[in-house]
Amino acid sequence: MDYRRHRQPGGTCFFTVVTQHRRPLLVDHIEALRAAFRLVRSRYPFVIEAIVVLPDHLHTLWRLPDGDSDYSRRWMVLKRAFSSALPAAPASPSQARKREKGIWQRRFWEHTIRDEADWARHMDYIHYNPVKHGYVDSPAGWPYSSFSRWVERGVYAPGWGAGEPPGLQVVAGE
Repeated sequence: MDYRRHRQPGGTCFFTVVTQHRRPLLVDHIEALRAAFRLVRSRYPFVIEAIVVLPDHLHTLWRLPDGDSDYSRRWMVLKRAFSSALPAAPASPSQARKREKGIWQRRFWEHTIRDEADWARHMDYIHYNPVKHGYVDSPAGWPYSSFSRWVERGVYAPGWGAGEPPGLQVVAGE
């Protein structure tokens, strides 16, 4: 298949990344995931504007450095670093040939943010996601999220998202 990815140097992108077969690994191994993010950011800097980690997938909003559009390399290194910290899952012959451990789905969803309204829509989607999936009643109750950072900055009220926020829009990629 021919995947066409939009690349905008210095752009801001929304991503959805999912574990293979939606295995609930991420929260149980959150320190390994954090270490993988630190490793990638030390080698290939970028800013994590927002993130939510759920048991079987994560959503994040990244701002890449000026002149840099290589988010694929960052995801490759991150997936590999996280996977190396976990025992291998049963691998298919194709996964074995590609030295994959069966931790992640091969692809990821990417969307380049177009404007401030698009940015706000994706921020809301990220932070409301644990409520949407029934893990908590309010984004403030989910510990694996950047929501509290944005509350401290005054972007969200502490009680935002207790009940579906008005105007919340579905975002592709899940």
